[in-house]
Amino acid sequence: MFKNTFQSGFLSILYSLGSKPLQIWDKEVVDGHVKRIQDDDIHSNVLEILGTNVHSSYITCPPDPAATLGIKLPFLVLILKNMNKYFTFEIQILDDKNVRRRFRASNFQAMTRVKPYICTMPLRLDEGWNQIQFNLADFTRRAYGTNYVETLRVQVHANCRLRRIYFSDRLYSEEELPPEFKLYLPMQKA
Repeated sequence: MFKNTFQSGFLSILYSLGSKPLQIWDKEVVDGHVKRIQDDDIHSNVLEILGTNVHSSYITCPPDPAATLGIKLPFLVLILKNMNKYFTFEIQILDDKNVRRRFRASNFQAMTRVKPYICTMPLRLDEGWNQIQFNLADFTRRAYGTNYVETLRVQVHANCRLRRIYFSDRLYSEEELPPEFKLYLPMQKA
């Protein structure tokens, strides 16, 4: 999808305020929903993914199972809300040995497991809104001893609220981020 696109800085693949946030995504929903709602904490539209089973309600990008994202930027950032329920997301990458590998992070797993084609790891979420920064190059090197080449696919499962998912060439400080990439939390009244 983005293989022939010049990639530097930021590349957003989901933004809840866009006119069609799921334009380049496919959704699978069993006993749940994927819909845009107003979040009371940030007073903004967000994409809510809820389901009774995390594995049967999810969104995936790109929608065509044969297509790949082709994103070479090594940092994945998810801005999401902890719903205090089971939640997981998965990234499929290609390494320099031309092997497709997956990283799955979930808040219901206690330990990291590295298998030949999938690395599963625990994810600790704070209360409310979280910014998850995922260094794909570092994870690929530490788990498999190979080098990250590109991201092929991203899947986000129930249960969470999403504000934005983007890739970047490096980690940016809050001051360096463009305004639309920040999560504004309302000011607390004293």
